[in-house]
Amino acid sequence: MEWDAATVHYNAREETRSEALLIPQGFLITGKEKRLKQAKEEAMAEINQYRMQRDKEFRLKQSKVMGSQSNLSEEVDERTLGKIKELNGSYNKYIEVVLKQLLNMVCDVKPGIHVNYRATH
Repeated sequence: MEWDAATVHYNAREETRSEALLIPQGFLITGKEKRLKQAKEEAMAEINQYRMQRDKEFRLKQSKVMGSQSNLSEEVDERTLGKIKELNGSYNKYIEVVLKQLLNMVCDVKPGIHVNYRATH
């Protein structure tokens, strides 16, 4: 690949002078193209900076929401443990009474004919 020497480009209409870069033969990058490329790079840098800022804000909001959700889950866990303790207390309080009633019903047999029984004779 052959290289052209750096050249000076004069634009009579705009009366500006721009230097071309040393590039492969057949391609010249003028000062205007150089400025466009630089502007594009600056815009990309700004976009990346904005994206990082928004990402940081998003992560902050997300951590606040997740933090409040973890507080809610802790509250639900506390309520659940309280309800379990209440049920265990109720169980321990009434277990003897319920077992006595159940044993009385099972052990106290009262022979009799069922109301739906029909004699066939």
